[in-house]
Amino acid sequence: MSNHKVSSKKSSATSYKVSLRDRFRTALKLHKENSIQTLLDILRQPTNSLMTILVLAIALALPSAFYLFMTNAKAVSQSWDGGIKMALYMEDSATEKQAQNLLAQLNLRPEFEQVTFVTKDDALREFKDYSGFGDALDYLDTNPMPYTITLEPTASFSDPKELEALAQELAGLAQVDQAKLDSDWIKKYNSILTISEQIATFVSLMLALGVLLIVGNTIRLAILNRREEIQVIKLVGATDAFIRRPFLYAGFWYGLIAALLAALMVNVVFVLLKQSTSQLAQLYSSEFSLLGLAPSFTLGLLVIGALLGLIGAWVSVRKHLKDINPQ
Repeated sequence: MSNHKVSSKKSSATSYKVSLRDRFRTALKLHKENSIQTLLDILRQPTNSLMTILVLAIALALPSAFYLFMTNAKAVSQSWDGGIKMALYMEDSATEKQAQNLLAQLNLRPEFEQVTFVTKDDALREFKDYSGFGDALDYLDTNPMPYTITLEPTASFSDPKELEALAQELAGLAQVDQAKLDSDWIKKYNSILTISEQIATFVSLMLALGVLLIVGNTIRLAILNRREEIQVIKLVGATDAFIRRPFLYAGFWYGLIAALLAALMVNVVFVLLKQSTSQLAQLYSSEFSLLGLAPSFTLGLLVIGALLGLIGAWVSVRKHLKDINPQ
C-alpha cells in the first residue's frame, strides 16, 4: 500500500508541466538580462566599441545626407514649377496693332493670370541690360527684337504637360513665330535629380552591405575571443539559441547606437548650413528654408540601423558558431 502511494507521488511529480505564461516570463527575463548585459559590455570597452560605431555611423549618415539633399532639391524644384511662364514671339512682319489684338484675346482666356505686352524697344533695352552687348547694339540700323507677349498661367493650370500642349496651340496662331516655355532648364534640373536619386539608391545599398559586413566581422571577432567559453558552455548542455542571444543583441545595439549617431551627425550639418542657405535664398528673393530630417525618417533610420546590425550578427553567429564544438 505504501509503495503504491510513493509511486503515485513520483508520477505526479514527473508529470508537472511549466505553464506557457511562466515560460514567457522566463524568456522575457533572459532577453532583458542579455540585452542589458550586452549593452554594458559595449560601454565597458569604449575604445574598440567607439571605432566600430563611428564607422557604422558614417556608413548610415551618408545615405541620410543624400536623402536630405534630395528632399531639399525637390522642394526647390517644386517652387519653380509654380512660376513657369510662357512667351509668345511675334513674326517680324507683325504690327503692333496685331500684337495688341492678340493680347486682348489672350486676356479673355481663363488659363492665364497675367498677360503682358513687351514692345520692341523694351525688349531691346532689356536685352542690352542683360547681354552686355549694349554698345555693339547701338550700331544697328533697325531693331531686330520682335513684339513679345509674356503669359503667366494660373495656379490651377500649372501642369507641365498641359502647358506644353497650350504652347503648341498658341504657336499655331496667326502672326506668332514661336511660343517658348521657360521650363526647359527645370526639366534638365529634374532629370539631374532623377539620376542623382538613382546613384544615391545604389550608394545606399552598397553602404548597407558595408554595415552588414562590419557588424558581421565584429561579431566574428567576439565569437573567436570567447571560443573556449563557448566550448565549455556547450559541454554542459547549453543550446545554440542560448549562446546566440548575446551576440544578436550586440549586433542590435551596434546598429541602433550607430543610427542614433548618424542622425545626430546629419542634424548638426543641417544646423550649420541652415543659416547660410537662408541668406543665399534671400539674395534671390526666395522664402526657401532648408528642410531637416523628418521624425518619421529618423525613426526609420533607427529601425534600419538596428535591423542591419541584427541581420549582420545573425549571419556571422550562424556561420561561426557551428565551427565551435565541445572537446
